[in-house]
Amino acid sequence: MAESLQQLVLDLLESSGQISDTRCLTIPGQSSPAGSHDAQITILGALNSLLSREMIKYTTHETLSHVLTPEGAQCVLEGSHEARVWAALHTKGEGKPLTAPELKKVVGDDAAKVGQGRAFKSGWIAKEGDGFVKLVPTIEDTTQLDLREVDSTGTLKAGEKTLADLRKRKLIIQRKGQWFTVEKGANFSTSTAKPETDLTVEMLTSGAWKTSTFKKYNFEAEGIPTNGGALHPLLKVREEIRNIFLEMGFAEMPTSSFVESGFWCFDALFVPQQHPAREVQDTFYLSDPSQSLPPHAPYLATVARTHEHGGFGSTGYRAPWSDAETRKLLLRTHTTASSASMLYKLAAKCRGEEVDEEIDAVLGGSAKTKTAGNLGKGEKTDDGFRPAKLFSIDRVFRNETMDATHLAEFHQVEGVVADRNLTLADLIGFMRVFFKKMGIENVRFKPAYNPYTEPSLEIFAFHPMLDKWVEIGNSGMFRPEMLEPMGFPKDVRVHGWGLSLERPTMIRYGINNIRTLVGHKVSIEGVENSPAVIF
Repeated sequence: MAESLQQLVLDLLESSGQISDTRCLTIPGQSSPAGSHDAQITILGALNSLLSREMIKYTTHETLSHVLTPEGAQCVLEGSHEARVWAALHTKGEGKPLTAPELKKVVGDDAAKVGQGRAFKSGWIAKEGDGFVKLVPTIEDTTQLDLREVDSTGTLKAGEKTLADLRKRKLIIQRKGQWFTVEKGANFSTSTAKPETDLTVEMLTSGAWKTSTFKKYNFEAEGIPTNGGALHPLLKVREEIRNIFLEMGFAEMPTSSFVESGFWCFDALFVPQQHPAREVQDTFYLSDPSQSLPPHAPYLATVARTHEHGGFGSTGYRAPWSDAETRKLLLRTHTTASSASMLYKLAAKCRGEEVDEEIDAVLGGSAKTKTAGNLGKGEKTDDGFRPAKLFSIDRVFRNETMDATHLAEFHQVEGVVADRNLTLADLIGFMRVFFKKMGIENVRFKPAYNPYTEPSLEIFAFHPMLDKWVEIGNSGMFRPEMLEPMGFPKDVRVHGWGLSLERPTMIRYGINNIRTLVGHKVSIEGVENSPAVIF
């Protein structure tokens, strides 16, 4: 149809030199009226194609017209609302008045609501008792007549005031239209053959290039936009969570050690050496090198004694201690290993040692210590302790069976708050505020067991796509068996928690399978189009 319409335009220009109004054109193969909006859109496409080859020039003329809404079309067929109300009533003195509910059943809710007031205003009906009756034997439905005129002509002789009233009643809507005046262009021809866009070997060999018409190149065209990089949804959520921590006064811990020793990953956290998580089935162990250097000897001895024989109010595990087990190298199963190392350095002053430069740098120096907010001001006390709030977001590794919610490599959001006399209520209150800032308010806490926290809580959030509660983290208060061997005073308590980064991301972006979030099944288009998360 496009080519036949282009040929029609060229033939008319050849015979008359100009097309003064495209609303007079009859489009081949199209049922829409020549002057209709749809017809002019089709004509515009044909004109632009000819314009690109400089075969024609055209001028655009804009028009304003009105078309009926579905409600207006119903009024044309059945009469206006007020006319339908009048027609449903009995003449005064000749029948029983219709009540408002009865009138709605006859003409419908909308017609009764709108038509009743307009019929009253026109003097067609009156109230009698609890119902309504006709006052006049005949009426002229001017609204229906006006709508018929608009439907046939697109306008109304009665003027703008009447049109405005019909628009207000939502019986008509205004629509912009356009039509065109067409003239011959610089390369006018009655042939619609498309010019060549490429010079081929065949054209050079045959000599066809000599008589071919070539399309002009637009050297000022911007070309196809190049694709830029895009942040993965995990990185977007990671940055938002990081900003939440910083906003709440936390300092970020260094977590570059993917490889840890069994001591920092398990023993320092009071995880028994016989714990199932330390089996090959749950942990990735290194074969070369297979062992780490030993930790500080006095601290190692205290931890070993606490495990084997107890102390600090604990009976210990009463199980044999193995130095070989504590020196095994492994891919860290949680970033709590880094937290344990940082807490040990934080307790240096309490042990009477010099403050570690790393912990001093993380906390901003002794003069600018980041503290636990209302839980302390960060001043150093006589025993050398200073409160701290620390966090990290990094990768961990577990020998998991992969399914819709589990991966062997994932991210953990880790945090600790150290201060005097903290309680479990403080931890629950903090987690509710933290998740609310993330936009996750449907949160539950469930009692749980962790070797290094007591009491312990599992954290669940409702996943609307999976239609179930999904565990998104673990938390608790670190045990004295972990903290006191480090040198912390007895009244110091530490909140600890580890949260998944992937599962909150899945909830935020409506992803129901973690394997489509990372790995070879990730949609590149989805990464490019995923909006930044605003918690």
